[in-house]
Amino acid sequence: MLGGHALLLVHVCCPLLQTELAFKQMGVETVVMSAGELESEHAGQPGRLIRERYRKAAELSKVRGKMSCLMINDLDAGIGRFSNTQCTVNNQIVVGTLMNICDNPNQVSIHQAWREGDFIQRVPIIVTGNDFSKVYAPLVRDGRMEKFYWEPATEDLVQIVHHMYREDGLTEPEICTLVHTFRGQTLDFFGAVRTSTYDNQIRDWMVEVSGSSLDAGNGNFAEVGRRLVKQEGLPTFEPVPVTVESLMAEGWRLVAEQDAVNAAKLSEKYMKGLNRSEGMQRPSILGLMG
Repeated sequence: MLGGHALLLVHVCCPLLQTELAFKQMGVETVVMSAGELESEHAGQPGRLIRERYRKAAELSKVRGKMSCLMINDLDAGIGRFSNTQCTVNNQIVVGTLMNICDNPNQVSIHQAWREGDFIQRVPIIVTGNDFSKVYAPLVRDGRMEKFYWEPATEDLVQIVHHMYREDGLTEPEICTLVHTFRGQTLDFFGAVRTSTYDNQIRDWMVEVSGSSLDAGNGNFAEVGRRLVKQEGLPTFEPVPVTVESLMAEGWRLVAEQDAVNAAKLSEKYMKGLNRSEGMQRPSILGLMG
């Protein structure tokens, strides 16, 4: 509490999935905005959109009698001040709008003219992000924004990953071995390890349909595309038996991809004046997202 008023703006530095799960368990109905909506070709549009979404959240709480909030995902990506980026009018309007709502949350007007007696219910604004040091400092100061940093301990991470793999029959000691092997990796990494176990089945199906290997230039990959678009002749994948050994293999493959991305540094090819060693080979990367 601050001066008899609860803080309105809350920053949660954690995966979006964790926040959504918390809202689901609490029965909170959210009105969601993304960082991509914080910029527009029309000056003032993002600020107006924030006020409209805030009023919508207040209306949901009033009409349905449930907790509600406005949630803005990846705020730092939308209004953060990074090097070699330009601060636009909409960036300033978004910051000013959020600060104004924090200072006067019960009277938020959409139009230019303020209407006397137009009071709405106060609802919190939850924002997520990764680097809030890039956000305008007065907006994130103590007293205006409450900040929560999600930094799970190793034991917590083991429990979360074990829950993710609950249907695969892996024991907690096996999950503990997996987490300790890839110490420092994010929770998304272990989710990617699980989903990548189906990649081989997808590759085998593509080879079967195209009649050639994936790196061949004469394959009938148009047939693969046709089936995907028409939703015809699609395979039914059986659950893949998951073992610690298979997860380890997929984990090291993903680590190798991370190292290749860090080593490629494609931007160097577009920058002048850099000293490059002659004959230095950069690893080639083939990305397949599905």
